[in-house]
Amino acid sequence: MALCDADLIGKKFEEGKKQLDLRENFYKGRRVNEEEAVNILRMQALEDATFNIVGEKSVEAAIKAGILTKKGIAKIRGTPFALVLA
Repeated sequence: MALCDADLIGKKFEEGKKQLDLRENFYKGRRVNEEEAVNILRMQALEDATFNIVGEKSVEAAIKAGILTKKGIAKIRGTPFALVLA
């Protein structure tokens, strides 16, 4: 499952050898509010799921859903992201 802040879609961030390429064809989908995102994340976590999460709002929703802790967050050019296997 991919979750990304809407304002970041289509952008590319690079820092040394690390890169976040937030392509529309991967991240663009249904827009949801924070409550919906938290509920979807919780439901997906019940299954074997992989989460690709990018952006302040999306990371915060994942923390609220209980699938991510602050220790699991990395940043590229100040943009937070996480990969989670549930």
